[in-house]
Amino acid sequence: MRRQDFEHVLAAAAEVAGHDELVVIGSQAILGSHSEPPATLLVSLEVDVYPLEDPDAAIKIDGALGDGSQFHRTFGYYAHGVGPETARAPGGWKERLIRSEIPQRVASKRTPTAWCLEIHDLVLSKCVAGRDRDWEYANEVLKAHLVDPDVLFDRIPDLPVPAQARRHIENMLRSMVAGID
Repeated sequence: MRRQDFEHVLAAAAEVAGHDELVVIGSQAILGSHSEPPATLLVSLEVDVYPLEDPDAAIKIDGALGDGSQFHRTFGYYAHGVGPETARAPGGWKERLIRSEIPQRVASKRTPTAWCLEIHDLVLSKCVAGRDRDWEYANEVLKAHLVDPDVLFDRIPDLPVPAQARRHIENMLRSMVAGID
């Protein structure tokens, strides 16, 4: 997904939901803080999003712009309407969201703003998800030096998971960092 695709899907999501402020919590949230991250971080075809003021309206986004929708078939990427509970990020993540202005579309009265997970919170939320592709994503972010490992380690205690899972995440990240240095 390119930055212009990201902007397109978010402008469409704002139209469908009837809200300008949207929260982006999945892997493509990286486009909120890095306009041109490495291509290895942009392989996802979906933007995980919900309206800031009305998270329940995410169902409208998913229905109109989601996987298999006409929007998806036409453009090759889509919006996945999610809720705030989907973000399994460290405590305080909402206060660290990165504001990203989305250009207004022709003939639209909407002026969308994306509130994207801050990159350290994003990486840690991927680690909590723990799928192979999430660990690969975290490793690619580390290899590209887009995060400070110390910040990651500082936020691990604030993850909303049991202590055993936090220890596993810390061990995995330490192993990745050691492999990069």
